[in-house]
Amino acid sequence: MKTKKIPLRKCIGCNEMKSKKELIRIVHNKFGETNVDLTGKAHGRGAYICNNKHCFEKTKKSKILNRTFKADIEEAVYEKLIKEIDE
Repeated sequence: MKTKKIPLRKCIGCNEMKSKKELIRIVHNKFGETNVDLTGKAHGRGAYICNNKHCFEKTKKSKILNRTFKADIEEAVYEKLIKEIDE
């Protein structure tokens, strides 16, 4: 019997490859909205971040999300993201 392949994604904060379930997805859709995607199935371009404060701080400080999505990211998105990391 074949073993099931585990999908890997790269964290935009630390550039480490981790399993998709370990990361939090941030999605930017075609309407210009950016949200935290807990299901991992929302439509749009996605970026992944580790579930720790170190990667969050690095991402926020260097504005990696702005470069990734080529758009200005609202402070509310960062607030939702830190809320998910704290839980």
